Amino acid sequence: MKQGTSLLLSLNGGYVDTAGFLALQGLFTAHVTGNFVTFGAALVNGTSGAFAKLLALPVFCLTILLTRMISLRFGASGSIALKTMLGIKVLLLALAAALALAWGPFPDGDTWRAILTGMILVCAMAIQNASHRVHLPKIPPSTLMTGTTTQIMLDLADLLSGSASQQQRSDIRGRLRKMVPAIVAFAAGCGAAALIFILIGLHAFLLPPFIALATVLSIHLDPEPDIA
Repeated sequence: MKQGTSLLLSLNGGYVDTAGFLALQGLFTAHVTGNFVTFGAALVNGTSGAFAKLLALPVFCLTILLTRMISLRFGASGSIALKTMLGIKVLLLALAAALALAWGPFPDGDTWRAILTGMILVCAMAIQNASHRVHLPKIPPSTLMTGTTTQIMLDLADLLSGSASQQQRSDIRGRLRKMVPAIVAFAAGCGAAALIFILIGLHAFLLPPFIALATVLSIHLDPEPDIA
């Protein structure tokens, strides 16, 4: 699998999570377990969006369940299933962008329009998470960087301590070549979303569908896809 596919997934993961957080009163659309923290903060501070934050995890889980069941039912090959799932993600991101522009801004995160827009983004990122885990197990996660960061620090400690064997050092360098760019791309997506949101507001949601489409094209054009 091309490195570009991994970078595009991570870029979009960071971008959509940040844009959703800024536009939808602190809703995490990709790192959904983080909504437990913001849910508690919303209750304490009296801010809006508590219901959307509570709803995000079950919507995320249900989307992954349905995506997996549909994929298994149709018995599609790994490549076909992956491109189909990511194609649906493109459509969901495009729909969310249209709704954000039509209904936003969202000063109250508890309105049905804000909740619907947010849940569509959650569904899109759930599909990315599911397709990544099932069909691209050899590339680093694209929406949650805690585990990747932990592994990078462990690998660096092993290299610096000199305790790793020659083969282990080779394996570590191989992992780092995959993981470090993924974190950089995710951080770049976060920064780009914040900057673009400041400049053009909700029009920032127009970019993720194109990044997602570029990801599908990257997979389609890969002469040696590494797809499970």
